[in-house]
Amino acid sequence: MRWWDIDPVLVLERTLFPDDAWSRGMFWSELAHARGPGATRHYVVAEDAEGTLLGYAGLAASGDLADVQTIAVSEAAWGHGLGSRLLTDLLRAATAFECAEVMLEVRVDNLRAQRLYERYGFQPIGVRRGYYQPGNVDALVMRLTDPANPVAPTPRTSESEPPGHV
Repeated sequence: MRWWDIDPVLVLERTLFPDDAWSRGMFWSELAHARGPGATRHYVVAEDAEGTLLGYAGLAASGDLADVQTIAVSEAAWGHGLGSRLLTDLLRAATAFECAEVMLEVRVDNLRAQRLYERYGFQPIGVRRGYYQPGNVDALVMRLTDPANPVAPTPRTSESEPPGHV
């Protein structure tokens, strides 16, 4: 992801997460830490052959711990494995950052996303009460140890994990 991707990312962000969409400033701040020798962030976009944004994802690293900041897939791209490809890219980045663990939060009512993470070996380790606002929805905290060797995801003919901040 580069600065010129922010506008289309914001459109998708506001479509998928109307109540808690990230701001332009939040994306700029994340991208400010994604370049150079001291980079601690990795953000990626996925586009179709015409350049239309289909999804994006981001990871933050600190020491030997990485945190999945976001994974979002446009509804038009659901069911094609894009969420898996974005997650795989983030796990490669965590490995490059030499992280021993990867953490994430996912809405407790987002069962398809939870199944995606479980296929990669993420394990639930706790709940953050009222994490997602508005609505006071709990977040399931999940952890993957050894991101360099995630569990191989089970091949599926249709993968329809919904988008979600994680």
